[in-house]
Amino acid sequence: MNDIASQYIITEEPYYCPVTDEVDTYEAAYAARMPMMLKGPTGCGKSRFVEYMAWKLGKPLITVACNEDMTASDLVGRFLLDKDGTKWQDGPLTVAARIGAICYLDEVVEARQDTIVVIHPVTDHRRELPLEKRGEVVKCHPDFQLVISYNPGYQSLMKDLKQSTKQRFGALDFDYPDTTTEIEIISREAGVDKTTAEKLVQIGERGRNLKGHGLDEGISTRLLVYAGQLIVKGLEPVVACRVALVRPLTDDPDMRETLDAAVSTFFE
Repeated sequence: MNDIASQYIITEEPYYCPVTDEVDTYEAAYAARMPMMLKGPTGCGKSRFVEYMAWKLGKPLITVACNEDMTASDLVGRFLLDKDGTKWQDGPLTVAARIGAICYLDEVVEARQDTIVVIHPVTDHRRELPLEKRGEVVKCHPDFQLVISYNPGYQSLMKDLKQSTKQRFGALDFDYPDTTTEIEIISREAGVDKTTAEKLVQIGERGRNLKGHGLDEGISTRLLVYAGQLIVKGLEPVVACRVALVRPLTDDPDMRETLDAAVSTFFE
């Protein structure tokens, strides 16, 4: 493995608790070098799953947090001026294609459509990336794989991927874990005891029941971990839950009161 690839290797095992058969399914998809799409709500473990799989497979991982200002040049590269003149600098997608990394585009639909189009040649039989500004076509390394993620429940209200993009990928659905698994995750990640983790998960489940009834998104596993971490650091559980679970989700006074009441049910 070259020096560039080695800097993207995950050396320590990320904690990930499988929910169904997603690990075996992804391993088969990687063996086929199939581009993969991870679909699920915010904070349910999609990014952690990619990190875990990159570690398990021993492959470099290059992650890109997509946003509406991201251009095609941000992905593939651009010419830059320095004291010696003009030189080309590869973007993260080009680096991944050259070194055989897994390239993970997080929340891909946040990017503009004209940016997303540049991934098409690397997701079909061609497996190549044209660098038009440089007059070069990069043939993807045999180990290269593209993975994207997004939240279809949220994004469908705003924008979505075109069918011409969707049908280049296999897909895995993600959701919040079942109660037993989520308790284990919160206890492990936040360092709280099982009783506290169970209370946090019950609060999370109540919050998720409010999705579509005043909340755009339910309480994610990530936020439950944050609440647990604050409790471990000495905050009173009610205060920790208010900071990590209630205030980030809504500014509506009635909804805050409802969520605060759910917190008080378990921690007062």
